[in-house]
Amino acid sequence: MADLSTVTRSDQYRALGLSTIAFTACFAVWTIFSIIGVQIKEDLGLNETQFGLLVATPVLTGSLSRIFLGVWTDQFGGRIMLPLQMLITALATWLLATVTTYEMFLVAALGLGLAGGSFIIGIAYVSRWFDANSQGTALGIFGAGNVGAAVTNFGAPFLLLAVGWQDTARIYAIILAAIAVLFYIFSKEDPVRVEQKKTGARPATAIKQLEPLKNIQVWRFATYYFFVFGAFVAFASFLPRYYVGAYGTTLAMAGIFAGMYSLPGSIFRALGGWMSDVWGARFVMYLTFIVSLVVLFIMSYPQTSYVVTGIPNADGTPNLIRFSFGMPLWGFVFLSIVLGFVMSLGKAAVYKHIPVYFPNNVGAVGGLVGMIGGLGGFILPIAFGILLDTTRVWSSVFMLMFVIVAISTIWMHVAIIRMDRKLHPELKDNKHLSDVPHERKMQEGTMLAEQKS
Repeated sequence: MADLSTVTRSDQYRALGLSTIAFTACFAVWTIFSIIGVQIKEDLGLNETQFGLLVATPVLTGSLSRIFLGVWTDQFGGRIMLPLQMLITALATWLLATVTTYEMFLVAALGLGLAGGSFIIGIAYVSRWFDANSQGTALGIFGAGNVGAAVTNFGAPFLLLAVGWQDTARIYAIILAAIAVLFYIFSKEDPVRVEQKKTGARPATAIKQLEPLKNIQVWRFATYYFFVFGAFVAFASFLPRYYVGAYGTTLAMAGIFAGMYSLPGSIFRALGGWMSDVWGARFVMYLTFIVSLVVLFIMSYPQTSYVVTGIPNADGTPNLIRFSFGMPLWGFVFLSIVLGFVMSLGKAAVYKHIPVYFPNNVGAVGGLVGMIGGLGGFILPIAFGILLDTTRVWSSVFMLMFVIVAISTIWMHVAIIRMDRKLHPELKDNKHLSDVPHERKMQEGTMLAEQKS
């Protein structure tokens, strides 16, 4: 660990502020297909599965790249890696406007997806400026850069209507490149890199960086992130299409409604980091999963009509009583906001663990967790498209998510119980589930002594 005694509050604010702005821009680019993809779908006549693959392709690159970007950031520092990654992404985004076939759109989307790798670079860079007691809050603030999805959902539809989707992509590319240059000019080397240069110490090798991946705990964190982040990315890209198809809204209104989901799903990540510092990440994960289960259960209920045969009318004709049930637009928007809020808390809670348990391997461990989470953002849109093409039921998407969250919640709870019993063997045979095992034993001993007397 680097010596943080010489790091000033101004240095911390500079690193956190610049990283958050850069990550916001990258995330806005990463989710650009959620808006321009709708127009591309119409232009190319794509079905739901093809559209899902197009939207998911940038997420694949952004996910898989996190492993090697995380390792390289631990070796070379975020001040070099972040602007370099942003410039390459800006070039791919500019080239997106020149392609015309579906296959080439997929190729361009792979390059654009490198924007998603900015997350692990920023996590590794920012964590080096703060101690363990404040890393949760700092990383939560940085993670609020997810608001870039809301920026795209709110702003890109109007930009698309004004200049077309090709120039929208070019504008995004120019802004991203400009922010990359400004980041490099105004940022500083992190304390770990400064100490390495001062002492001549060499960064750990890639093999050494990847050693913690043998720990099953790392993979468990990754499964949590599959939902709280992967599903967040998937929904941010899918919801505009959902609102247009299921509720018949305009693309501009669909973007606004989807932005209302993305916004709390981003800005409250800082709150999740603070809650994890104060109450613990375990509590925040339970809160996230339980609320998500309730919300997804309600969202899963399809638009339904019932016909009940009642008592025949006086003239002998059948008495058919009809009922209909469905989620109104305002109700769905409200539930999506709640879902985005708790998912933002969960994202911060997952990454609270990493610099605490693996302080010297934040890049590699965070890269794996981010990769698995990002793969959720790749797999789920494709699964959504397949479900819609096969079931023809809009709410089947949320049925799938309910099952995934239920499995994750059960696995987390079982793992926690097993860990607690390993730490406290006296709990193994305690059927009363006492919160304070030694007090329970004292009470039982007192009761037994009273009975004997």
